[in-house]
Amino acid sequence: MSALEFLSALGSVGDLTALAAQESGDRQGITNSHIHLPPNFSAFDSVQEAVDLAASEKVVAVGCGNYYDYSVYLDLVTRAQAAGIFPLFGTEIITLDRDMQAQGIRANDPGNPGKVYICGKGITQFIELSDTAKALLGRIRSADTQRMKIMTEKMAAAFAAKGIDTGLTDGKIIARVAKRHQSDPDTIVLQERHLCQAFQEVLFERVPEPERLDQLTAVLGVTPKSAADHAVGLQNEIRTHLMKAGKPCFVPEDFISLTEAAELIHALGGMVCYPILADGANPACEFEADVDQLIATLKAQNIHMVEFIPLRNQAEVLSDMVPKLRQAGLVVVAGTEHNTLDKIAIEPSCVGGVSIPTDLQDIFWEGTCVIAAHQYLASQGRCGFVDSEGQPNPSYASAAERIAAFKKLGAAVIRAYSSKN
Repeated sequence: MSALEFLSALGSVGDLTALAAQESGDRQGITNSHIHLPPNFSAFDSVQEAVDLAASEKVVAVGCGNYYDYSVYLDLVTRAQAAGIFPLFGTEIITLDRDMQAQGIRANDPGNPGKVYICGKGITQFIELSDTAKALLGRIRSADTQRMKIMTEKMAAAFAAKGIDTGLTDGKIIARVAKRHQSDPDTIVLQERHLCQAFQEVLFERVPEPERLDQLTAVLGVTPKSAADHAVGLQNEIRTHLMKAGKPCFVPEDFISLTEAAELIHALGGMVCYPILADGANPACEFEADVDQLIATLKAQNIHMVEFIPLRNQAEVLSDMVPKLRQAGLVVVAGTEHNTLDKIAIEPSCVGGVSIPTDLQDIFWEGTCVIAAHQYLASQGRCGFVDSEGQPNPSYASAAERIAAFKKLGAAVIRAYSSKN
């Protein structure tokens, strides 16, 4: 079975358009536009674990944003269908804007000027990749693979210099990830957090707890703030004190440009989406500090969707920013990432677990519907919310009209899916 067959089974475009005409578009339940699934570094050990959590919270739609390999999406479809959860397909790409870097302008990475995370939503061309997608993904994977290899060597040397011979290589870390998640090693693109976890695990295996902090202090050059048995905390300490820019094991990253990332997202059949950090950084990053300027810049870059990870944000900040972004004709969605080992809910919430205001939940639901409708239409060979070049669907006179139509179609798509599963 193809990962996209379930969309065809919902009915013809004519059938769904007719249903959309009768659709109120009202919110049908909880949604999440962005989680990571293994073998990406994830809070989940398996796809089933993620789906079970979503089902327990009565989530109706969940989006996956994995880095650089999408093989897991077929498993997601199979398990999500069994649970009646609509799967949204996406990707996340790390880019570098050299002009912003030179000017010291930070976007959505507060520690690295010019580094920009960008997402693709509603991708449909990830099964048989185009030559463009193959070439760009190949460049990204090759650069990341080489960087992780060198970084692993540096970290192994740093531990060995203080008497802890980990024996770790990038290949052995891939093997650990594959075993943990029952994944094909060829689908694994190592991330920094994979390395941190592997070195923490070996530390725990080889150094008794009473000696652990002293040994790690020698390796890091600072005394860890985390307890000797706090695995996640010590992973973060390893990353902070060994792997960040200026630290002993840092290896510079080789990113593609934002233009190339957009080209890749379009080649995958998706929509470009900018993740907003907002008050997740203090002070706010320069690129995002003025919401009106942010809107103007995103529109100039042909970006029509933004995403929040509300766990980073105060509810008051979201209540100020989200309506302004939406009124400017941008689609807005919200997710959780689940890209650490922290066991948090699938339902997005604000800082401290504060509930997202109802009016904002309605806007995020609308955004989810837009993704679902785009994904459905694109999978049927039709023009989605944007076309294959990322230009807005020309059938609508305005952004407001386009969003309203895709909200109703997406709501009909999700409702039709729910009725079949």
